[in-house]
Amino acid sequence: MKRSRMILVVVLPLALACADSTRKLQTEAQAYLDGYTATYKDLAYTSAKAEWNSNTRIVEGDSTNAVATKQAREALAVFTGSATNIETARRFLADKAKLGPLQVKQLEAVLYEAANNPQTVPDLVKQRIAAETAQSEKLYGFDYRLGGKSVSTNQIDEVLKTSRKLEERRAAWEMSKEVGKDLRPGLERMRELRNQTVQALGYPDYFSYQVSEYGMTTDEMIALMEQLNRELRPLYRELHTYARHMLADKFGTPVSEQLPAHWLPNRWGQDWSNLVTVEGFDLDGALKSKSAEWVVQQSEAFYVSLGFPKLPASFWERSSLYPLPADAGYKKNNHASAWHLDLENDLRSLMSVEPNADWWETTHHELGHIYYYISYSTPEVPLLLRRGANRAYHEAVGTLIGLASMQKPYLVGRGLLDGAAKSDSMQALLKEALNAVVFIPWSTGVMSRFEHELYAKNLPAEQFNRRWWELVRAYQGIEPPSPRGEEFCDAATKTHINDDAAQYYDYAMSYVILYQLHDHIAREILHQDPHATDYHGSVAVGDFMRGILSSGSSRDWRALLREKTGSDLSAAAMVRYFEPLLPYLQKLNEGRKVTLPEGPA
Repeated sequence: MKRSRMILVVVLPLALACADSTRKLQTEAQAYLDGYTATYKDLAYTSAKAEWNSNTRIVEGDSTNAVATKQAREALAVFTGSATNIETARRFLADKAKLGPLQVKQLEAVLYEAANNPQTVPDLVKQRIAAETAQSEKLYGFDYRLGGKSVSTNQIDEVLKTSRKLEERRAAWEMSKEVGKDLRPGLERMRELRNQTVQALGYPDYFSYQVSEYGMTTDEMIALMEQLNRELRPLYRELHTYARHMLADKFGTPVSEQLPAHWLPNRWGQDWSNLVTVEGFDLDGALKSKSAEWVVQQSEAFYVSLGFPKLPASFWERSSLYPLPADAGYKKNNHASAWHLDLENDLRSLMSVEPNADWWETTHHELGHIYYYISYSTPEVPLLLRRGANRAYHEAVGTLIGLASMQKPYLVGRGLLDGAAKSDSMQALLKEALNAVVFIPWSTGVMSRFEHELYAKNLPAEQFNRRWWELVRAYQGIEPPSPRGEEFCDAATKTHINDDAAQYYDYAMSYVILYQLHDHIAREILHQDPHATDYHGSVAVGDFMRGILSSGSSRDWRALLREKTGSDLSAAAMVRYFEPLLPYLQKLNEGRKVTLPEGPA
C-alpha cells in the first residue's frame, strides 16, 4: 500500500505538469494562429479584390489594375512566406502530438502557403508575381481577330460548335492559338521562378509542391492518373472511332486516323458533347426564349430547393455574370469561375452567361462552388481551412450539380423539356460520354503529363510545342490542321497552364469523385436510375451534400469519402455509369478501323 502511494505521489505531479505543458503549448499555438489568421484575412482580401479587378476590367495600355494586383500579391507573399511564420509554424509542429488536430491542420496550411512565397528568397517571389501578373494581362487582353474584326472567345467557340465550313473552322481554331506565341517566354520564365520558390522550402519542384496538398507523392499522382486513363480507355477508343467517322461524313472528307483538331467543337478537344443532338432533348431551343438572368436565377433556385439559403444581395451586385457590351471599352476574362474573396461573405462569380445549354450547365456548376464556400464559412471551420476537402472536391461538387442539371427529369420539372416527348436514352448517354469520358485522356494524360514534364522534368523550352502535340496525339488521338512549330506555344493557350499551374489532375479526380457521389445519391437516397435523376426539392440530398461541404478541409478527404459513400476513391462508379454504352458503340463501329492504341505510346 505504501509503495502504491509513493508511485501516486511521484506520477501525479508529473502528469499534472505534462497536462499544464500541453495546455500552455496549445494556448500559445492558438494565440499565434489567431494573429496570423487576422493578418492573412486582411491581406488575402485585398489581393483577391485586386485580382478580381484585373480579371473583370482589362484595358489595353492601362496597367493600373496590373500594378495594384502585383502590389497586393507581394504584400500577401511577404507575410505568408516570412521567415518568422515559417520558423514559428515549424516550432509548434515539432510538438504536434500535444496540439489539437485543427491546430495541426492550420499550422500545416501556414507552411504550405509559405512554400509558395518563401521570404528566404524575396527577390524570386517578387519576380514570380510580376511574371504571373504580366502573363495574365497578355492572355486575357489578347485581341482575337477573324475576318479583320475583333472577336471574343465565345464567338470563336460558336464557330467551332456550329460551322460546317472547314476553312472557317480552321481559321477560328488557328486564331484561338495565336495568343500562345506571346505567352511562350512568360511560361518558360514562370516555370523557372515557380520551381525555385518552392525549392527554397525543400520541395523538388512546383508540380511536387502542388501534389503534396493531397498527401501524395508525384509518382503516386501520375500512377493514379494513368490508372484512371486505363480504366476508361476502352470506351474512349470507341468514342474516338465513332467521332472520326461521324465527322468525316459530316464534312464530306475521307476518314483520318487522328481527329483533326478543327473538326471538334472545343478548342482543346476536351468536350465533344456538341456533336450529338438528342431527339426530344433540345435544351438550346428551350432556352432561346429565356434571358441570361433567368438561367442564373434557376441555378440558384436549384440549391434553395435542397435547403440551402438564397444568395446574398452582394453576390448579384458584385459579380460579373454576363457578356460585356461591344462598346464597353474594356475586356474581361471569359473563363467561368467562382470567387470567395474574404473567405467569409464576399462571394462572386465571373461568367459570360448566355441562354444556352452550355451556360445552363456552367451556372449550376459555378454556383456549386459558391454554395461550398457558404457551407464551410462557419465558426466551426477555421478561416485557414475554408477550402475543399481537397482541391478535387470543389470541382467534383460543381461538376456533380452540372451533371444533375442536365438530366431529363430535372429539366422536365423546370418546364424546359416535354415529359411526354420520347428521347433516345442511349443517345443521351452518348452525349454525356462525349463530355465526361472524353475529358479523361485530356486531363489525366495531356494536361497532367505536360505539366509534370514541364516542372518536374524541366522540359526544354524549344520542345514545348512538339511535346504538347506528342501527348495530344497519344492520349486524345487528335492532330492539328497544319504543322505547329516551336514558334507556337499551344499549351499556354489553356488558362490553367498559366493561372492554376500543376493542378489539372484536380479535374480528373473530380470526375471520379462526382460519379461516386452521384451513384450514392441516385441509388441510396433518391432510389432513382443514375441516368435519370431529379435532385430538385430533395432535402435528403441537401443534407447529404451539406455533410460533405460543411467541414471544408478540416477533415481528411479520404476518410470523408469513405464515410459518405462507403468506398475509397475508385473509377468503378463512373465505369458502371457508362457501361451500357460500350456494346452500343462496338456495334456501331463494326467494320471500322480503330486507330487509337490500347494505351498511349
